[in-house]
Amino acid sequence: MNYIIDRLYQYALLMRLHRPIGIFLLLWPTLWALWLASESHPDPLITAVFILGVILMRSAGCVINDYADRHFDPQVQRTQDRPLAAGRVSETEALMVFGVVSLIAFILVLQLNWLTIALSLVAILLAVSYPFTKRYTHWPQAYLGIAFGWGIPMAYAAQTGEIPPLAWLLLIINILWAIAYDTMYAMVDREEDKLIGVKSTAILFGSADKIIIGSLHFVVLLLLFSIGQELQLAIWYNLGLLVAASLSLYQQWLIRHRQRQGCFQAFLNNHWFGAAIFIGIAAAYYYGG
Repeated sequence: MNYIIDRLYQYALLMRLHRPIGIFLLLWPTLWALWLASESHPDPLITAVFILGVILMRSAGCVINDYADRHFDPQVQRTQDRPLAAGRVSETEALMVFGVVSLIAFILVLQLNWLTIALSLVAILLAVSYPFTKRYTHWPQAYLGIAFGWGIPMAYAAQTGEIPPLAWLLLIINILWAIAYDTMYAMVDREEDKLIGVKSTAILFGSADKIIIGSLHFVVLLLLFSIGQELQLAIWYNLGLLVAASLSLYQQWLIRHRQRQGCFQAFLNNHWFGAAIFIGIAAAYYYGG
């Protein structure tokens, strides 16, 4: 019995269920899309499927990421104690967990329409391929933005049966946001990544990292403001954007010295950035403006 409990505990650590930041960063854009696609009245079944799907797919993504990085993680201070890197979970176990979690997520999406099911296959491909991008390009953060934002076209497909141009604009916004927050995350490991040959936008941007992150946040907020104008979402939505802008400035303060802890805290703060935008969307529909 103790062995089973220990295995389940290690699998939970492998899926990083104890660190839900990735779930939030995947969840908020999905909820933006669901609320905008349904004008704040998403189908309860669709909402439940997407929330559970977000948790499962983020968990699967963490597992396959650790499998791909199993030879790199032991060399990086922040990741060397992860279950696979530390040898507490075998490679076979990791692949088994990934397969089971992905299968459960796919069974969930079978409750939805065929367009959404087709898009879910792309989501699995993105999750599997993302961890390997950091070996070949300095832009894995952009690829992460596609993977984390793929719930946006899926949400529109599930809720409306089609994918309008607005959905693709939201996906572009999410890609830009992901480049910003994941660059802050990559700044934590930048020096070690240089030594082991892992690529990132943090390395690519170099000393221009802070100004580029700030510029990305500015473009994200400007595009979100334009969406609000088009959909006639006024006071409450704009207040949400104002809070998000304030959080962006706070993140700039946190990364001002490029210290590990500050960069990591700035990355974590993006949970509230995404939440502020969602609350603005929901409040604008609820209060009418």
